[in-house]
Amino acid sequence: MSKSRFVIDKFAKLFEQGLLNSKDLANEILNILKSKRDEIVFKMKLTSKDETDILNKRVEKLEKKVEILEKLRSKNKVKRVKRS
Repeated sequence: MSKSRFVIDKFAKLFEQGLLNSKDLANEILNILKSKRDEIVFKMKLTSKDETDILNKRVEKLEKKVEILEKLRSKNKVKRVKRS
């Protein structure tokens, strides 16, 4: 309810100030929505696309190294025979 009240108050404020031009109104609505989006992103501590891409590349490199090490380990592994 408080969220819808926030939006209604913003619309009322816009009309009170005389911003009846549709282009100005649309720009103001977009600015309000962008600021709310930014607040949500900040609260959720989301990463940017660039940071995500860098992390994905690092993970891929590490996975390749693990595969190489596993192959080396399996080649060097000697089968042991149980002695009785």
